[in-house]
Amino acid sequence: MIFYHGVHEMKKSTKGRKLCYSAGVMILSETDPYTILYRSAKPVLKPVLPQEKVGAIANVVFPTGIDRRNDIGQPNRFDVYYGMADDRIGVAKMEVPDVLPSGAKVNKQVKN
Repeated sequence: MIFYHGVHEMKKSTKGRKLCYSAGVMILSETDPYTILYRSAKPVLKPVLPQEKVGAIANVVFPTGIDRRNDIGQPNRFDVYYGMADDRIGVAKMEVPDVLPSGAKVNKQVKN
């Protein structure tokens, strides 16, 4: 599993251009990591809390680490550590279902 971040432009305001940084997820084949089994169609983590919307850089969530929670008997649970508006560090809980949702599966091979 890979978390990645992306940026999109928010509606323009009188203060000029505003950007929003969010994160998506990809699941790669365990036996062939060049094969993408799933890619989220929409962000799985986006700025919604005040601490993510206001800070050194507004409207930013930036995943930096992930921890699979086998230690508490929950192998499908992951804690995602992320930057919040370049001002704080947060943690989000994510649970991966046994069956991936339809609609965003890609089965695509990535070439070097």
